[in-house]
Amino acid sequence: MVDIGLTHVALPVSDLERSLAFYATYTDLRLVHQRDSQTGPRAAWIGDGTRAFVVVLIETAVVDAPLRPMGHLGVGCATPERLLELCAVARAEGVLLADPRDDGPPVGIWAFLRDPDGHTLELSYGQEIGLVSTPMTP
Repeated sequence: MVDIGLTHVALPVSDLERSLAFYATYTDLRLVHQRDSQTGPRAAWIGDGTRAFVVVLIETAVVDAPLRPMGHLGVGCATPERLLELCAVARAEGVLLADPRDDGPPVGIWAFLRDPDGHTLELSYGQEIGLVSTPMTP
């Protein structure tokens, strides 16, 4: 089988372990592959196991241009309560950028967090990506 279509997004990170810990705390993304520095930069692939798509974290000395609102990664939460729990943790840890807000369908409830390198992570509940992701016909 050959992967085709959108397979990954790559993010530069300054400390791979710190970033892995952040994404393990705030998402269901888990380590699916890791590469050490003998074959190039240290890197880790993290995915949620629901689709053939991963976020590739690539360790680099400097993160020049982090994803910032509106550039961000978006991750759906299983329940609105889980989203609010994670936002409370993020607020306590000083990484909550935007409080949760409900924009109704198809956007749902969402909030922005800041990862250790300044990339923005959106947590959401109720986004209808699966319902509206079929390409539109002109």
